[in-house]
Amino acid sequence: MKNKKLMLLTITLAILIATSGIATFYMSNLNKNHSEDKIRVACVGDSITGGTEYPADLWMLLGSANYTVGNFGAGGSTAALDSWNPYINNSAFQETKEFQPNIVIIMLGTNDANPLIRPNNGSFVNDYVKLVKGFQALSSKPKIYLVKPPPIFSNGTTPSAEYFRNNVIPTIEQVANQTDLPIIDVYSALANYSEFFRDGVHPDEQGAILIANEIYKAIILQNPR
Repeated sequence: MKNKKLMLLTITLAILIATSGIATFYMSNLNKNHSEDKIRVACVGDSITGGTEYPADLWMLLGSANYTVGNFGAGGSTAALDSWNPYINNSAFQETKEFQPNIVIIMLGTNDANPLIRPNNGSFVNDYVKLVKGFQALSSKPKIYLVKPPPIFSNGTTPSAEYFRNNVIPTIEQVANQTDLPIIDVYSALANYSEFFRDGVHPDEQGAILIANEIYKAIILQNPR
């Protein structure tokens, strides 16, 4: 527990340093207006993206001098097309494309573990690849990262932790292999931090910081500036 607190403190201090001199920070649609001289990062996902502070924390870590980060999370959305809210049919997908991102972070799959959806592996891969191709077709030619979402710690069945672990996570790896895209393994990084998930699915402020830190490391390693 002491090591966990020390690591979280270190990350929090890094965020504070990164935002030195920034008096106010807003994560709204107004902030999505892009500037040609900044790297535009689009955070795509479900409520783990749209309903948490991870995109804002990521922007703080990256710094507003060189980066603009947009939160394009859509609550309840899925990678699978056979659901009530496939991301590709959500208005957030169009908004992301209009943002013309240079980097796209896709973190989907948690809602796909819902017993009412549970696509077979073949359709999940095809649907996810279709979403990826939609971003690859953008004139901004973004660098795309696929993220393994954090674990499901709830013992309930909606969504299913077991199905998520045994089916969704391996299938995301298949998508990455098929599209030759890098993976950010948030799943493994947060496996021992169940206390940071208020309902077993959605991260609290500390969990959001850890997610942002994993994504930050991946971006900086491949896009130093």
